[in-house]
Amino acid sequence: MKFYKKLITLIFLYLVAPVSLFSAEMGDDGLHKQTWMRDTFKDLREDLDEANMEGKRLVLMFEQRGCIYCSKMHKDVYSRDKVSNYIEENFFVVQLNLHGDLEVTDFDGEVLSEKAMARKWNILFTPTVLYLPQEVDDGLTAPEASVSFMPGAWSTGTTLDMLTWVKEERYLLNNGEDFQRYHARRINERRAAKSN
Repeated sequence: MKFYKKLITLIFLYLVAPVSLFSAEMGDDGLHKQTWMRDTFKDLREDLDEANMEGKRLVLMFEQRGCIYCSKMHKDVYSRDKVSNYIEENFFVVQLNLHGDLEVTDFDGEVLSEKAMARKWNILFTPTVLYLPQEVDDGLTAPEASVSFMPGAWSTGTTLDMLTWVKEERYLLNNGEDFQRYHARRINERRAAKSN
């Protein structure tokens, strides 16, 4: 009997505890909160400067209350140590609420509420993640300046590949390997590694 109790406890810890230990808390706004998300004044020029001072890349993450795909990303992808640690070390993440009222100052100087900024930027889905370069020319909006964006929920591998592709500035390389080709190559490399 003692053996079965220990076995059941171990199974519980293996299957349930990792999810509960690493799932993000919910904020008062109904959005998931991760430790690597920054609470800023949402002035994108200031956020970019701060990200650069820390040697990190600025990321804007649009989410909304009740978004099942946002929940999926937080539960299945961002909760993984490999992903969470990579974001923590390399990215400065500012969360924006698709229906929020907090003021956001765009790179072009325009100040709008989060929901009005989402309309200006044509953000239609959540989650939508915009990745910014280290420098943004005057007069550009965040989407115009972004080096890439990811609308929707993605697997751990796809998410890590995008994060790596942005971090390593592979979008600047003239080798013909856009993200899709990079991602396909990484998938093949992972498959080959598993088969060896």
